[in-house]
Amino acid sequence: MEKIHNILAGVTGAERIGFIDTTQTSLYGKDLTVLHQPMRVWDCFELTATSVSAAMIAFNPMFWNIVAQSEYKTHFLTRIFRSPFNGCYFLALTIFSLGIIRDYFYTEALDAQPFYPPLHQPLIGMALFVIGNVLVLSSMWALGVTGTYLGDYFGILMDEKVEGFPFNVTGAPMYWGSTCSFLGTALYKGKAAGVFLTIEVFFMYLIALQFEDPFTAEIYAKRERERAAKGKKAA
Repeated sequence: MEKIHNILAGVTGAERIGFIDTTQTSLYGKDLTVLHQPMRVWDCFELTATSVSAAMIAFNPMFWNIVAQSEYKTHFLTRIFRSPFNGCYFLALTIFSLGIIRDYFYTEALDAQPFYPPLHQPLIGMALFVIGNVLVLSSMWALGVTGTYLGDYFGILMDEKVEGFPFNVTGAPMYWGSTCSFLGTALYKGKAAGVFLTIEVFFMYLIALQFEDPFTAEIYAKRERERAAKGKKAA
């Protein structure tokens, strides 16, 4: 019945049913299932919305960690923009833009994938999406632009640790809120590929935290050591 439905769907434009479709059309417009065409070197690099989405999910946290740590060690963005604040705002705009692009391809990937009825849980999906956005937006409100977008790597440190909501719920509300939103979207649309992409999101954020948490802790520990040293000199 599923095959019959999908054949009719190709004619009527209805949504296909299935688990995961590995035979998507390339973003270049070429059908990846066409095997009789001569093989070309660049055929190995044909891009689908799902592959681009997966690549963006992996790339984004690596990008901002590499750039932020490079800024901390070399101050290259501060020098380019002549101010740590301007450098941080530029990085914030870049990260935000990359996030928009990632989300666009995630949506395109899900729309290109077949509908999987057992995963179609719209109420749970909406709840997760709302929870995720509450965590993300409240975190941004509590931290501000520089606190959200790695200002501490630019030497823009907060006076004290934020311990109110949502940080009294989870130590990384931006990351886990985003993960909830990804999963919520997948369940709302009933797309298995979305669940697998969400798992990738989870592990990429988990890996990112292994680098970010110790590095950020050391930045603030260094400030406290410098304050203690100044206090001793003043005494």
